[in-house]
Amino acid sequence: DGDVQSDFLAQGFGSLGLMTSVLVCPDGKTIEAGAAHGTVTRHYRVHQEGGETSTNSIASIFAWSRGLAHRAKLDNDARL
Repeated sequence: DGDVQSDFLAQGFGSLGLMTSVLVCPDGKTIEAGAAHGTVTRHYRVHQEGGETSTNSIASIFAWSRGLAHRAKLDNDARL
């Protein structure tokens, strides 16, 4: 399973928190990009209770950049 293997490799190269995941449909037009470590629900719950949290947002930011890059490719928009 690629998901398990990619998580294993991420551990060897530093941190799962820096890893992203991109799924591409066969048509090449539709993608889903996200942080491989999932959401920060647990941290948000702690925040709601007034606790202190620390969340690494690098993978989420990179996933957004992958989505924007794909949108630019579809629209032939080099500026984006």
